[in-house]
Order: sequence, then structure tokens, then C-alpha cells
Amino acid sequence: MILGLTGGIGCGKTTTAKMLVAHGLVPLDSDAIIREILQNDRAVIVAIRAHFGPGVFAGSDVVSRSRLARRVFSDEAALRWLEDLLHPRLYAYWRTAFSAQPSRSWVVEVPLLFEKSLQNWFDFTVCVASHPSVQLARLEQRGLSPPLARKRISKQLPLAQKIVLADFVLLNDGSSDFLRDQVATLVSSLSTL
Repeated sequence: MILGLTGGIGCGKTTTAKMLVAHGLVPLDSDAIIREILQNDRAVIVAIRAHFGPGVFAGSDVVSRSRLARRVFSDEAALRWLEDLLHPRLYAYWRTAFSAQPSRSWVVEVPLLFEKSLQNWFDFTVCVASHPSVQLARLEQRGLSPPLARKRISKQLPLAQKIVLADFVLLNDGSSDFLRDQVATLVSSLSTL
């Protein structure tokens, strides 16, 4: 079984994924994989330098993710170009992981699952949702300014639409025990399918 885990930025996808891992699922964090590609894939580094110039680098061959994010989140065409460069490599990573351990159950964190129409990769989709005020507070705790947090949120499909599209929804406005109970119920439900 492969679960696609999504939700709004700051809604608790990573926390939920850790809880699912405690139930035996194998994690794949798409953002972490992208970070690895940005740091280690020489072809990607060369292409980014050629496209964006040295201003998005923190060193000769070190892509500054914060500089790159500022650049692409203010330029839709630049964001599309970067996604076209990175996403095929991400999907290849998934494919390799799944085929290496086909009998395992997976949880894959995918912030843009519905935005990129990736539902067919997964047996079930799960959306972690929080009230917008909770979401913004969490992003501010991570160090994002309110304007930048709102900009990042605006680049994603509205959370209400993700909720409608998901097979399962977990609410993450309460305590971690409340979320943990929902995850346990979900895992129990999936084991009977």
C-alpha cells in the first residue's frame, strides 16, 4: 500500500508521517528528496546556475534554497521551470524506492499532490488540515514572516479543495494525542481494506 500524504503548508504533514511510521509505514519525504537533489545532482546544479545565475548560490556549487525560493515564488514561469527540472527526478526516486521494496507499505509526503495531479501514484490520499489561523501561527513559529507565509500558502491549492479531493482527512488543530488517535484509526481502517 502506498499513501500519498498532503495538506497545507504548516498543517502537520511531517508530524503525521512520523506517526504513520510508528505504525510500520516506510517514509518518503518529497521535500527532503528535492533538497538532496539540489545539493548533490550535478546536472541540476549546472542547470540552475545557467538559468538563474550565481545569485541563487551560497557558494560555488551550493544552491541557496532560501534565495532560490524567493526567486521562484515571485515568478510563476521560474517556478514552473524549476519544477520541470526537479519533479521528474523526484518521481524516478519514488519509482526506484517502491520497486526495491514492493511488499512494504509507504507514506509519501507530497505537498503538491493534487496541484500536480499525482493521485494515480497512490492507493489512497490523506490530507492533514488545520484552521488557517493555526497554519499561519505554525509558519510564523518556523520563522516565516506573515506576508511570506501567505505567499507560500497562495501557491498551493486551497485547503478546502484538498479536503474534498482526499480519500481521508485528518484534523490537526488539537493536541498531538488527538492527531495520534486519528492516525491509529486510519491505519486500523486501512488494514481492513
